Amino acid sequence: MAEPFYITTPIYYVNDVPHIGHAYTSLACDAFARFQRLDGKDVRLLTGTDEHGQKVEKAAHDRGEDPQAYTDRVSGRFRHLADAMGFAHDDFIRTTEPRHKDAVQALWRRLVERGEIYLGKYAGWYAVRDEAFYAEDEIQDGRAIASGAPVAWVEEPSYFFRLSAWGGRLLAFYETNPSFVGPESRFNEVRRFVEGGLNDLSVSRTTFGWGVHVPDDPDHVVYVWLDALTNYISALGYPDEGGLYARFWPADVHVVGKDILRFHAVYWPAFLMAAGLEPPKRVFAHGWWTNEGRKISKSLGNVIDPFALVAEFGLDPTRYFLLREVPFGNDGDYSRDAMVRRTNSDLANDYGNLAQRSLSMIAKNLGGAVPEPGPFTEGDDALLARAADLPDEVRRHMAVQAPHLALEAIWAVIADANRYVDAQAPWKLRKTDPARMATVLYVLAETVRNLAILTQPFMPGGSAKLLDQLAVPDDARGFDRLGAAGRLKPGTPLPAPRGVFPRFVEAPAGEGA
Repeated sequence: MAEPFYITTPIYYVNDVPHIGHAYTSLACDAFARFQRLDGKDVRLLTGTDEHGQKVEKAAHDRGEDPQAYTDRVSGRFRHLADAMGFAHDDFIRTTEPRHKDAVQALWRRLVERGEIYLGKYAGWYAVRDEAFYAEDEIQDGRAIASGAPVAWVEEPSYFFRLSAWGGRLLAFYETNPSFVGPESRFNEVRRFVEGGLNDLSVSRTTFGWGVHVPDDPDHVVYVWLDALTNYISALGYPDEGGLYARFWPADVHVVGKDILRFHAVYWPAFLMAAGLEPPKRVFAHGWWTNEGRKISKSLGNVIDPFALVAEFGLDPTRYFLLREVPFGNDGDYSRDAMVRRTNSDLANDYGNLAQRSLSMIAKNLGGAVPEPGPFTEGDDALLARAADLPDEVRRHMAVQAPHLALEAIWAVIADANRYVDAQAPWKLRKTDPARMATVLYVLAETVRNLAILTQPFMPGGSAKLLDQLAVPDDARGFDRLGAAGRLKPGTPLPAPRGVFPRFVEAPAGEGA
């Protein structure tokens, strides 16, 4: 049986429309999931929407809507984003679903039975926008220092989770699981936070009603983060610990934005260990995007719309840019010039031109069929070896959530292949040594085949078109067919080549809008 691999996006809060941050997280998860599927794993990719809490209730009421009708409508936008970006998730969880509510209440009961939750009274600072509690040293001038969200003093009856008892055990867990949080700089932040001491965590609210009600005490609703985090197991059928749960839990990696790392790397493993359940294997926190060097905000009117990017540049260029431009885990800047440069230089000139000129020469000079190669030279073997070695290098990068380095490694081979074309000059060999020309074009076609298989997780559309043009069957596109195992068969008829990665040309002034 194939090895399981479970990866999750955060579930997205439905008080806003999808933006570049949502698209970025899901895109990375989609690329990791596609990669592992192609590498023979039994993959499960989960995404969804977080639909409870005071902020959602207020947003619905401000619009004169029932909260359920509001969340039904807004959740659909995130499904639309997944379709527009070509995300291949296996499940879309909504926290308003009965299966999720059942799981939250089951986890709550389990924590109560184990003495981890008690009834008390909460008095402290709360930010509705963040759905988060803050200590005195985390606020300044009436706002949370970390997020800028306004805070208000709240006093109400509350159930508490005994988080203070879990500091030492969390630090011991971190020590024995040194890859639990990535990147390392974020893990250091998590450790410092826990080393500073943990207070018990308020895990229920009574001042609003839109949420999962506490079992046996319906005046309380479960704190939205305990509710939301449970999605990762409710989608696997918890509290049934057989079936999907037994197959896929613990998760291989939760991918989150850096702003919600504390919830995933401190509270979530503490909840799980307190309930006698295994924590996830890894949490990876990525950075934030700016736009042309400026912080993105509605007030500045510079929000980046992922739907608009895809409409203007195309899906593959958008996916490629977001995964290549910025080291995953760092903050990064969106620049239109950089987007155009990546599209035209990397995709059209480097990758697209390599494939187009290789396949066009085969179509023009060799009857449109896979060439019959002669003996390979040292240069031929070197390029084929680089292509054969590439999968292991890419695996190493993808295993630590570094898609930018995986693409950098792939593009290094694309550069090698382009240098090989220039050095071998098959257009000259056509007259002086046709047999040698056939060998060179075979090496190039085989190199493009390997590259197209490896770029499928990142640019599934364009990669599929290249594999179609090489007449590679659908069942021969997995990583098990890389290298010698799946080499092109000489004499195989090839369809007429067509450009796959066109150059981006700005529309003349007055057109397009």
